[in-house]
Amino acid sequence: MAANLAEFDYTLPEELIAQTPLADRAASRMLVVDRARQTWEDRQFRDLPAFLGAGDCLVLNDSRVFPARLFGHRAGVHALPVGRKNPARHDYLTGEVEVLLLRPVDGAATEWEALVHPGKKMRVGERVMFAEGLEAEVIARREFGERTLRFQTRAQPEDLYEAFERVGHVPLPPYIKRRDEAADRERYQTVFAREKGSAAAPTAGLHFTPQVLDACRQRGAEIAFVTLHVGLGTFQPIHGESLEGRRLHCERYRITADHAARMTAARRLVAVGTTSVRTIESAMLAGGLREVSGETDLFIYPGFEFCATGAMLTNFHLPRTSLLLLVCAFAGKDLALAAYRHAAAQRYRFYSYGDCMLIV
Repeated sequence: MAANLAEFDYTLPEELIAQTPLADRAASRMLVVDRARQTWEDRQFRDLPAFLGAGDCLVLNDSRVFPARLFGHRAGVHALPVGRKNPARHDYLTGEVEVLLLRPVDGAATEWEALVHPGKKMRVGERVMFAEGLEAEVIARREFGERTLRFQTRAQPEDLYEAFERVGHVPLPPYIKRRDEAADRERYQTVFAREKGSAAAPTAGLHFTPQVLDACRQRGAEIAFVTLHVGLGTFQPIHGESLEGRRLHCERYRITADHAARMTAARRLVAVGTTSVRTIESAMLAGGLREVSGETDLFIYPGFEFCATGAMLTNFHLPRTSLLLLVCAFAGKDLALAAYRHAAAQRYRFYSYGDCMLIV
């Protein structure tokens, strides 16, 4: 029988949605779910190394979040001259615009796919002015408020990422009901983040500290890094109820030869986060764990046959999302949803800044 989105729902009290991170990254709780025994137990994240040993390989996503949320104002269809100072308010201030950058679509990273709010009002040719001379033009319309934007800065030639770092905001998810703060620049980032490009954190990795990583190595586990830049494919809502034949928005991924070799030599791959799972499973479908780079639109839901993932660490995810469906595909829907209900009853902290689940 075909899977239906309504089957992947659960009730969560709003107060269990973590609004701030713990002071200590590694202090989170960890629900350990055993697929073979169909059981779970309440543990602490610091216990993770006890579940690892020789032959295991932790797979971590080293993508780095950049300040991908921009706030600006509509500037009409005709561009203001780059470098013009102190334009009259009526020249450009015709409405606030929020932009969430998703991924670059050209090699120079001047053109970006983005979510724009209010999206329906922004037509091709319109311009948006941001702080410090950064501006953008809408060059294409897409579905669900998505647009393609072309950026330029007053201080060209300048690396646009530098401009985003100055004027952008940490792209906290909408269920965190506060504005981003200075501390989020460090805290909404894994300690091993290296390759900038994500519009959201690979949140399962937020729990790790250098000390926990060292403890995993001391247990005999290898550590391998992959890169998947988190974009709309990870956090987009699912439209409609039927799951058959769906694909996600494309996200860029990369595996280097040395890290592919570490994974190939392992007895068990312990994927940290749904993004790591999608990366290694996409690589397997593309020909195996080897040096590879490309894009993936892989949508994993119950019925999917995992080729590489042996265990996974993941945070708790929103109902009726592709992330929860991936967890249900790996753990089994009934076991996963029962574990979620237990976590809610035991007052676990949910979502990006919340606690985690280890599925073995």
